[in-house]
Amino acid sequence: MIHSSIYHRADTMAAIRLLLSLLTGLCAYYFYSQETLSPFKPPEMVRGKRVLVTGSSTGIGEQIAYEFARMGAHLLLTARREKQLKEVAQKCLELGASSARHVVSDMNNLTSAQNVIEDARNKLRGLDYLVLNHVGGSGRFGPFQGDMAAVTSSMTVNFLSYVQLTVSAMTMLQESQGSIIVISSLSGKEAPFTLSYSAAKFALEGFYSSLRRELRLREISLSVTVAVLGYIDTDNALKIIGDKITMQANPKEECAREVVRAGVLRHREVIYPYWSLKPLLLYPFPIGKGTVITLLHFLFCITSHRMERGKPRRETS
Repeated sequence: MIHSSIYHRADTMAAIRLLLSLLTGLCAYYFYSQETLSPFKPPEMVRGKRVLVTGSSTGIGEQIAYEFARMGAHLLLTARREKQLKEVAQKCLELGASSARHVVSDMNNLTSAQNVIEDARNKLRGLDYLVLNHVGGSGRFGPFQGDMAAVTSSMTVNFLSYVQLTVSAMTMLQESQGSIIVISSLSGKEAPFTLSYSAAKFALEGFYSSLRRELRLREISLSVTVAVLGYIDTDNALKIIGDKITMQANPKEECAREVVRAGVLRHREVIYPYWSLKPLLLYPFPIGKGTVITLLHFLFCITSHRMERGKPRRETS
C-alpha cells in the first residue's frame, strides 16, 4: 500500500512537470508570436487619430502620450496637475503630435469624468482611442484594517470612473470603430497589503473582459485591450513599494510602447513584462487537484486565445 502511494505520487509529479513544460512552451509561443508575427506600421495606422489619455501628467500615461505623439495623433491629456499637463502637451507637440490639448480633471468625481468626454467631443470632434490609465484613492500599502472609506475611494477612482468615461464615450467610439485601452495590474489577480487597489483592478478586468465579449456578440466593431502590468518604475510605484520588495522595476518607456502596440493592433490583452507569469510557472507550490485544475484552465485559455486569433472574423474587439 505504501509503495503504491509512492508510485502514484511520483506519477502525479511527472504529469505536473510535463504540464508545466507544455505550458511554458505555449506561453513562450504566445508572447513571441505577438511580438514577431503581427504587422505593425504605427504612423500609418495612428496618424490623425483622436486619442484621450487619462492620468497623463506623469508615469505610464505620460509615456503613452509620447508614443501616440510620435505617430502623429491628435491628443487630449487629462490629470489633476495642470502644470505637468501643460509640459507633457508641449513635449507631445515637439515629438510630432498633430495637436495636443489638456483638461484638468479629478476622477474621484464622476461628473468630472463626464466633463472630460464632453471636452473630447468639443475639442477633438470625436474619439478613436480611449486610454484609461489614471490611478488614485486613499488606500495605502499595509494590512487591511477594515477602512471602508479607502475601499470606496479606490473603487471610485480606479474602477467607477473608468466605467463612467467608457459609458460617456461609447457613442463616439462606436462611430469611429475605435479602441479602448485599459491599464490593469497583476494586483488584480492577487495582492496582499493592497486590498482596496486589488479589488478595483479585479473589477476592471471582469467588466472590460465581459464588455469585449458582449460587443463581439452584438457585432459592434469596438476593440477592448486590457494591459496587465507588473512592477513598473513610475514615481508612484517606487514611492509605495520600492523599499518593500527586491524585484527590479521595469522601464515605463518600454511598457508604454508595448501597451500602445497592443492597443493599435486591437489585441485582447497584453501582459508586461511577459515574464510576470514566471511565479505561476516556477513557484514550488504543493501539488493537488486544485493546482492541476488551475494550470489546465490557464493552458486552455492560452490555447483558445491562440486559436481564436487565427480565425477570420468581422471585427477584432
